[in-house]
Amino acid sequence: MRFDQSNFNFNNMGNQKNPVASLVSTLIFLFVAGTIISQTGLLPGGLSFGAIVILLILVLGLGGLRIVDQYERGVVLTLGKYTSTRSPGLTWIFMGIQQMQKVDLRITTVDIPQQEVITKDNVPVGINAVVYFQVESAEHAILNIKDYTLAVSQYAQAALRDVIGGIELDPLLSEREHISEAIKKIVDEATKVWGINITDIKIQDIELPADMKRIMAKQAESERERRATIIRAEGEFAAAERLAQAAERLSQVPGGLSMRTLQTIERINPDPSKTVIFALPIEFMEGVKSLTEYMKGKK
Repeated sequence: MRFDQSNFNFNNMGNQKNPVASLVSTLIFLFVAGTIISQTGLLPGGLSFGAIVILLILVLGLGGLRIVDQYERGVVLTLGKYTSTRSPGLTWIFMGIQQMQKVDLRITTVDIPQQEVITKDNVPVGINAVVYFQVESAEHAILNIKDYTLAVSQYAQAALRDVIGGIELDPLLSEREHISEAIKKIVDEATKVWGINITDIKIQDIELPADMKRIMAKQAESERERRATIIRAEGEFAAAERLAQAAERLSQVPGGLSMRTLQTIERINPDPSKTVIFALPIEFMEGVKSLTEYMKGKK
């Protein structure tokens, strides 16, 4: 819900007519009504004054009745001076002398529009947030500040700019709760004298420039590739250790390497129609050649 100053009725209720003028208007009305009654002869002459008094009492009695809802408190001003705070229920004020302004004690939500802020490492970001607050003292909210909802919104905007401007981008993205708590502490301290309790402040969106988003995407991709390379190297290192242990074990068993070679040949050539070519080392061929020449010389 976006803040709109016109949505709050208690300040509009405070902007009533001057109570003294209302009382004077009521008396003039009653005087004119009594005069008409006397001239028309609707009542005996002796009863005209009594009727005016009774009518005045009825008007003041019924016109001064006010209902304060359960979630409200009524701040009463007598001739412009604070006199009391009325609790929920039916109450009465002296019409024309007193006026009552109602204050809503429920938690109110105020949106902080997007703020363009430059972080400590000179990165422009757009941030918006939401403020949750509640009136704890109705009389302070009326007497100490003209429009406490607007004041809370403006002060929260200033605190948001101050806090975000003092931190770098990485903590801003990773420590939202800590930043929200810092802003809440600043605003709550300033609004205590207004009778306001800041219940919570939440950072909603953090908008980054398009270039910064691309750079962060490349950085994240490079980080993932680095981790994949490390994991692959660790796997190859572990496999090499296992292969070395297996080769050492096979070398200790007579004919073990030959059996392993035959198993490998069987596994890679299941189809008899295929031909497998083995590349033998040159030393092996030279050994065969030497053996052949030795046999010929022996003959």
